[in-house]
Amino acid sequence: MAIGRGWRVWPRAARIVAGGLILTLMVTMLPLARMPVTAAASPNIVLIISDDHGWRDYGFMGHPHISTPAIDRLAGQSLTFTRGYVPTALCSPSLMSIITGRYAHQHLIANNDPPAPPGGKQGAWRDDPRYVAQWDEMRALSQRSPALPGLLRQKGYLSLQTGKWWMGNYASAGFTNGMSHGEKSRGGRHGDEGLDIGRRTMQPIYDFIDKAQSERRPFLVWYAPMLPHSPHNAPERLIEKYRRIAPSLEHARYWASVEWFDETVGQLLGRLDEKGLTNETIVVYVTDNGWVQSSAGDAVSLRSKRTPYEAGIRTPMMVRWPGRIQPARSESCVTSLDILPTLLRAVGIKPPAGLPGIDLLDARAVAARRTLYGEIFAHDAVDIHRPRTSLWSRWIIDDGWKLILPVPGVNGEDVPDRPQLFRISDDPDELTDLAGSESARVASLKRKLDRFY
Repeated sequence: MAIGRGWRVWPRAARIVAGGLILTLMVTMLPLARMPVTAAASPNIVLIISDDHGWRDYGFMGHPHISTPAIDRLAGQSLTFTRGYVPTALCSPSLMSIITGRYAHQHLIANNDPPAPPGGKQGAWRDDPRYVAQWDEMRALSQRSPALPGLLRQKGYLSLQTGKWWMGNYASAGFTNGMSHGEKSRGGRHGDEGLDIGRRTMQPIYDFIDKAQSERRPFLVWYAPMLPHSPHNAPERLIEKYRRIAPSLEHARYWASVEWFDETVGQLLGRLDEKGLTNETIVVYVTDNGWVQSSAGDAVSLRSKRTPYEAGIRTPMMVRWPGRIQPARSESCVTSLDILPTLLRAVGIKPPAGLPGIDLLDARAVAARRTLYGEIFAHDAVDIHRPRTSLWSRWIIDDGWKLILPVPGVNGEDVPDRPQLFRISDDPDELTDLAGSESARVASLKRKLDRFY
C-alpha cells in the first residue's frame, strides 16, 4: 500500500492513528487461509477417529444411501482432504501413528497383538504369563515415542482418552484423564471401559469439558469410539431404515452403525456449540482404517482392512477452526502422520525432530508433496522389537500412481503374489493392474520405496 509524501507533514499523533487504521485494514483483508496461526489463545482440540469405516461411506463422499448429516456438516465447515491416507491399515498401529506422528516401524507398535503363546490362541491363552509379559513389553515400547497428550502438557492442556486404546492405562500416552485403565476384566486390550463411549454414553466427555472450563484450561479430547466397528449392533430403528435398500442384512447393520456413529459426532459437536466453544476449538477428523462390508459377515476383508488397497488405507481428513481456517475441499494427498505436527504448530509447540508429516495448514507444503509411503503388517507380531519380521507389504503413492510391493514369501491376507501398479487417480477401485505394461515405472517406484524403507 503506497503512502504519499504528504504523510510526513501530518502531526505525529495523526500519523500513529492513521498507521494503526491502515495496519488493521491490511490484516482484515488477508484471506483466512493465510492468516497467521498463533497460539495465544491455546485452542482446545477435539480429535474424532472412526473405526473400520470405508472412505466412501459418507453422504459428502457420495454414498447413495448412508446418511451422515453431522459429518457432512463438519466437512463443509473444514479444510477437507478427500484423499487422506493412514500409513498402515490395522487399528492399534494406526492409532499409535496418529498420536505420535510416526510410522509403525518407528514407534514399534506394528501389530495389534504380540506373538501367541506356545500352543497358539487356545484355551486361557490371554492369561498365559509369557503372553502377558509380551503385552507389558509392547506397552513399554509404546512410551518411547513422544505422544500428543504429553506434548500438549507443556502448554497447560488437560487431555481425555475415550474409546479405543490398546496401550493399557490412558496415562501411558500422557493423557491427564481417561476411561481406559488396562483392566483385563472390562474388555481387555481394545480399551476396557473406554469402549462405552459413543455406544452407551457421551457423558465422560461432557464432564471433562466442564472440568476443563471450570479450571480455565485448554483441553484435548481423544474421541475414538468402537464405531462403526463390529459388532454392528446399531439401534433397531437405524437397521430397519436400511434393511429394505441394503444388499444384505449385514450391509444394513453396517450402514446403520455408520449413521449411529454420525449421531454421536453430532452430539459431541453440539456440546461445543452449547458451551460456546466452537470458535475456540480445532476439530480434526480421520479414520483408523478402511472397511468394505461383506454379505457373508464381518470377518471378510474384501481388500480393505489389513491390506494396502485404497479400501484399507484411504480416509477423508478434516481440520476445522472457525475464523482461522477457511473451509475448502482439497484432493491433495495427505496422511494421518500430518495430524500431530499440524496441531502442535497450531498451538505454538515445536514438533519433535524427524517427524515425517507436514503441517496441513501450510498450503505450500501440501501442494509440494508428491509422495506418500505406507506399510502393512500381520495382525500378530513375530518379534515385537523388530517390526520387519511381521511385514507383509509396502506401498508408495507418487503423482497418482500406486505401487504395492509384497514381501517375498509372505502368504498373508490379501497379500498379492507379485508387485501391483495402479493409476489410482483414474482407477481408485484398483481394478486394472498396470505392472506388466509399465515395468520401467514399477522399477522406478520400487527404487524410491527402497530408499525410503
